Amino acid sequence: MRHLVGGVSVVTAGTGDDRTGATVTSAHSLSVDPETMVVSINKSSSTWPVIARNRHFCVNVLAADQQAVAERFAGYGGLKGAERYRDAEWSVLVTGALALSGALAAIDCELDHVVERHSHALVIGTVRALVLGHGQPLVYHNGRFGAYA
Repeated sequence: MRHLVGGVSVVTAGTGDDRTGATVTSAHSLSVDPETMVVSINKSSSTWPVIARNRHFCVNVLAADQQAVAERFAGYGGLKGAERYRDAEWSVLVTGALALSGALAAIDCELDHVVERHSHALVIGTVRALVLGHGQPLVYHNGRFGAYA
């Protein structure tokens, strides 16, 4: 699957010191009516229990100039939890999840359903708020981030 080019998103969850998030290429729309998103989250990640506990998440679709955010939330540099949010501007949306300023889209979701299979959970969320930005997307291919022009 490393050969499949994927759009890069940061999934955020939690509030205050009990917040964390993960960089993913596995976020997509499930339906338009009702507006629903799906994200695949590794059950061994620090993000999974925070989503389950808070029952919300925000899919932040990253712009090409937000690679540093993608790297922080992917664990580069060893940052964990709330430390991953530093050096970026965030706003609170309807569910309490945080939206990244300057993202191509911030899709705020209330947890609706979870399908657990093997190492991952398919997290299904009902969209409660949407913030749209503009710019070029950040993509991931074969272990590297890049821009799509």
